[in-house]
Amino acid sequence: MLVGVLFGCGIVAFVDEVVFHQLLHWHHFYDRSTQSAGLVSDGFFHAFSWFATVASLFLFADLRRRDALHVRRWLGGVLVGIGAFQLFDGLVQHKVLDLHEIRYGVDLLPYDLLWNGAALAFLVTGIVMLLAVRRAETGPAGTSPWLIPPTTSTMP
Repeated sequence: MLVGVLFGCGIVAFVDEVVFHQLLHWHHFYDRSTQSAGLVSDGFFHAFSWFATVASLFLFADLRRRDALHVRRWLGGVLVGIGAFQLFDGLVQHKVLDLHEIRYGVDLLPYDLLWNGAALAFLVTGIVMLLAVRRAETGPAGTSPWLIPPTTSTMP
């Protein structure tokens, strides 16, 4: 699950940085200084997003290699990671720390509702999926239909 959370955080941070920082130019990670400081903060944010994504993919490959990957648990973790990161961004970074706004020069209420509402939807969906996985695991004889079966080797 934690590998999925890390992947979800990395992917949503990457999408946020590319779409809202680079393509739309709505804000930088840190907008309370100069343009140069904003660009540097975006660089660190971009580095974080790729580090989290790549690290989680290595961990994912390790789970797969050890036949320990639980796909639905991982997917639930991805959704929780997306929702948690986006909610942290929307509430803590935007409102509490005031690092930046979603967009400047507009009424923020619709943007905040959509941003934080989507975050809650991802978070709740991930939690529901993880709870369903837990219920399935405690089924008959502790079996789980969601484990990827071990690969069979043709070597003697």
